[in-house]
Amino acid sequence: MHWNVGKVRITKIVELETVGSTRFILPLATNEEIQKLPWLIPHFANDEGRLKMSIHSLVVETPQRRIIVDTGLGNDKQGRNVPTWNNRNDPFLDTLTKAGFSPDSIDTVLCTHLHVDHVGWNTTLVGGKWVPTFSNARYVFGKTEYEYWRDHSVEPDKIAVFADSVKPIADAGKADLVASDHKLADEITLIPTPGHSPGHMSIHIQSDGEAGLLSGDVAHHPCQMAHLDWSSTADSDPKQSAVTRRDLFSRFADTPTLVIGGHFNAGHIRREGDAFKFIALG
Repeated sequence: MHWNVGKVRITKIVELETVGSTRFILPLATNEEIQKLPWLIPHFANDEGRLKMSIHSLVVETPQRRIIVDTGLGNDKQGRNVPTWNNRNDPFLDTLTKAGFSPDSIDTVLCTHLHVDHVGWNTTLVGGKWVPTFSNARYVFGKTEYEYWRDHSVEPDKIAVFADSVKPIADAGKADLVASDHKLADEITLIPTPGHSPGHMSIHIQSDGEAGLLSGDVAHHPCQMAHLDWSSTADSDPKQSAVTRRDLFSRFADTPTLVIGGHFNAGHIRREGDAFKFIALG
């Protein structure tokens, strides 16, 4: 899937798609509650009220840069708390290459945050060692985010993720730690959006009078636009994540801004009562 924001082109590369089996991340999003939001169907949920979600990367091409935003689960990883996320053998890199983006053509890897499903392809296992997948790229991590997980990874799954998908990047000298409002390129500025994780960042794209927002995991699914208080079980600060959702969606609601989520497709945010709805493209 492709979208354009002025001279910037965004391509979605899917690693994993699901329909349903999402209650572990959004427990309040019952089938009955989702069916009360008909604008979600069919693009973001099916007729039964089961959520449609994906784990994907977004390749962002500017006139000067080729950036991959978030890198999914990765292969050969161990210690994940979702059994099917362990020991994966997925053709993601082949899919990426066939789409025209060989790993060595990527010059920047940008992680909105450092959770398991956003950093996995940062590294690949070569000769028993984790090495940077994108050999010609600088890896951009939020400084707040990086330092938090470096210093506070205590659960076994968090330790494993940092050890195999983040620390090897820093050890290779390829990590750039930036402020959460860093200007990455002429067209790309980061927006601090904490709550899901301490240093979570969203990405604002501006080119030729057009605008885009890569929201990351501010919301895992558009149903959270209608229910701002439906915080994910993975949110480090559920109250802050709800505040962040309201602030971010208020900023871009009722504008032509193209919005793409970390786990859902593109659309536009519209105000509806005291909250919002999401209008899918196409």
